[in-house]
Amino acid sequence: MVISINSAPPLPEDLEAQFRALRMPHARLAAPELLATAKSQRWEPAEVLRALLQEETTGRSRSVIASRRKAAGFPTGKTFDTWDPTLSTIPVATQQALRTLEWVQRAENLVLAGPSGTGKTFFLEALGQHAVDEGLKVAWFTLERLAGIVRSHRVDASVSKAVDKILRSDLVIIDDIGLLPVPEDAAEALYRVVDAAYEKSSVAISSNLHPAGFDELMPKTLATATVDRLLHHAHICQTSGDSVRLTQALAGAGVSALH
Repeated sequence: MVISINSAPPLPEDLEAQFRALRMPHARLAAPELLATAKSQRWEPAEVLRALLQEETTGRSRSVIASRRKAAGFPTGKTFDTWDPTLSTIPVATQQALRTLEWVQRAENLVLAGPSGTGKTFFLEALGQHAVDEGLKVAWFTLERLAGIVRSHRVDASVSKAVDKILRSDLVIIDDIGLLPVPEDAAEALYRVVDAAYEKSSVAISSNLHPAGFDELMPKTLATATVDRLLHHAHICQTSGDSVRLTQALAGAGVSALH
């Protein structure tokens, strides 16, 4: 909407100060060029106000999304921009339904289970990034990181508070369960998050094992209690096939050619 005018004069000091006092940084930065444009094009006063407020609203929205994306802790920055839905064994219709995020609004869970390299982590990260873009709060964890939180907060008996803080997110994503045996503190952390989120927030996990086999990885009592709560309101997607990473590596597509 704003036409760039390199010679736009700076704002008068009193206007600059008032924008700062009102904490309107985006409108303040846009104001010099916007006012110069308004003057040259003879905008109505209401149009000037509308444009300034739009700049501030849009800027604040961008800042909130950027802050939420950083707070989420995504591992690589992958999004649906580089995702090919036809390469996944998750039915395309199911992928589209998950991308509506209606299941998150209903506090339902998502389980992606299947062999390593079949796109589970990629899809979950892209889904999480999409959720942030749609205004939701997302938190990304590995099971090891969750276990570390439980250990560090057990010292002062503040584990429940730490879990409550995690559950301020609308969607909690826990990646790569099942690659290794799960220590008891990690099993406890997983249970605590799933239990606290039950019918309140959504949990999405990726695992090499179907949750029915979690008792192979962790103490049976904790596994049973965790899976009971996790699967009660859950969408379960099974991935299959060869590892995409291994296929690319064998084809020489995983690295740039040496010269």
